[in-house]
Amino acid sequence: MVALKVEEQKAFTEGLFIGEIFDKFLVREAEIVTWNRFSIDGKIRQGYFSEEELEENRIEEYSSWKSLKPICYSLIRGKRLPESFRIVFLMPPSARDRFVSGRVPGISPDQVGGLYINVQYENQEMICVTGTSMKQFTMDRTLENEWDENVRKFLRKNGVAVS
Repeated sequence: MVALKVEEQKAFTEGLFIGEIFDKFLVREAEIVTWNRFSIDGKIRQGYFSEEELEENRIEEYSSWKSLKPICYSLIRGKRLPESFRIVFLMPPSARDRFVSGRVPGISPDQVGGLYINVQYENQEMICVTGTSMKQFTMDRTLENEWDENVRKFLRKNGVAVS
């Protein structure tokens, strides 16, 4: 796990809420504090959709950032900055499995609970924190180290300056 401070908050926030930087990620949870506290758990209520809709739209366990982004943007938009917000991004299972298989041969993708990027804005400071979860305990930190480095590269590739 590493904490990366975002140096250019305005550009990053535009990329986050208007651009497409995180569109391929799922949202585990989000919380936005403006004039009220708004919480989104990200978990899709499977019963809301028909079987056809689930298959046709490839709806997963959690909502995509692309689908939630307009709602979240409408909450922070305006003349005043939000008091805070926190978004927990989750790499989709298929991408997670490819990442684990390609980078960490000693670990089965089935052993990995999730690969996360936590974006936190509070006290006028923006931080991205990486995270991994395993379904069973291991002393091996190869996956965690690979994920940390991959997130650094991902942010750099998308023009996000971090320290």
